[in-house]
Amino acid sequence: MDTRFSNFLKRINSKVVKIAVVGLGYVGLPLALEFAKKGIKVQGVDIDTGRLRNIRNKKSYITDVSDKELRHVLARGKLSASSDFSKIKEVDVVFICVPTPLRRKYLPDVSYIKQAVIAIAKNINPFSAPLIILESTTYPGTTEEVILPILEKDGLKHNQDFYLCFSPERIDPGNKLYPLNKIPKIIGGITQEAGILAASVYRIIVDKVVPVSTARTAETAKLLENTFRLVNIGLIDELAQMAHKMKINIWEVIEAAKTKPFGFMPFYPGPGCGGHCIPKDPLYLYWEARHHEFKPRFIKLASDITNRMPEYVVCRLEQALAERNAKLERAKILVVGVTYKKDIKDLRKSPSLDIIDILKKRNVKASYFDPLIPYLKIGRINLKSIDLTIPNLNKFHCVIIAVDHSSIDYNFILKNSKLIFDTHNIYKGKKDKRIILL
Repeated sequence: MDTRFSNFLKRINSKVVKIAVVGLGYVGLPLALEFAKKGIKVQGVDIDTGRLRNIRNKKSYITDVSDKELRHVLARGKLSASSDFSKIKEVDVVFICVPTPLRRKYLPDVSYIKQAVIAIAKNINPFSAPLIILESTTYPGTTEEVILPILEKDGLKHNQDFYLCFSPERIDPGNKLYPLNKIPKIIGGITQEAGILAASVYRIIVDKVVPVSTARTAETAKLLENTFRLVNIGLIDELAQMAHKMKINIWEVIEAAKTKPFGFMPFYPGPGCGGHCIPKDPLYLYWEARHHEFKPRFIKLASDITNRMPEYVVCRLEQALAERNAKLERAKILVVGVTYKKDIKDLRKSPSLDIIDILKKRNVKASYFDPLIPYLKIGRINLKSIDLTIPNLNKFHCVIIAVDHSSIDYNFILKNSKLIFDTHNIYKGKKDKRIILL
């Protein structure tokens, strides 16, 4: 090992390095905060003026970061934020935490990664030979085949002027049982040296690191985790539809099955699959596999099933109303919960939004209630959250429980509603003809 590498490793282990986090979203800001709390000086870089304004005003916009925590590290001078990429010249480690959406259903969009890397490449200080770590979820080969050539385009050399590594983010927003520091970090370096450096950096903030042989292995591991979840969610969603046809309570079936102490893991049906990972990440693997003349059938099938769940919910709703001599087009529907999961302020790919959109396309009078989201202005949807009062509930022909927020009084809803479509088994065990289970 050369002297530069050895000195870099010593500085990391002594916690005298400076860090930059590019992209201060749901991954980047909690990551920056963890390092800042450990006394590491962190430079945040983001082009979103709203985020930068919030940080200047000491206001958190991320569920897992409190205003108090943010104020503390800002006051100590351990965290600063800017849109200026030239500040990267002053740091030793650069994390890339930018979005990786899908341009179309099966087409990955790595343009945000490319833009960030181009800006980083212009500001690398080869005398400090920084470590660059991609955390954004992407398809296998991105780190080595996309990022590395950009960084080496103007003559910089890996393992000499910089080090490159992939370590997938594993943040689960709102999960208090597994905060960032309790989630093991997978690390795949382009070289052994890059992996060693990255492992030492992450050991500053996490309890366990898991080195793997290559960046491609680390990239695929992340996609396997989310594909596992998508396939099992798709399976249970399909079984829920089958069980309904067979007049079987799928929720009771799951409860019975999960008493087996081995060989089974419970998954639960719902109105669709939302969030930043599950609906999107497996399709990165699907896209890359097709470039190798392999078509992963499970991934596409599971994606198709979960994508159709909002339509299925509306179809079941229409059937339930018809059985009660009511027409969907003449009904007033209340959707309870519009975030993609319980107890967080996150609307990304929320199935509730799809349900409302489908209802609006059919000219149904749809309203919503969500204690975390006071208004919606997305696409065709422009609504304010209603007040959950007795007169308001009495107006609706049906209430759809689309998200199971902990703070909602479900007994109050049941007491004052004509019909409830429960997509989360909130009313487990209750015998009431007004309750319809998914």
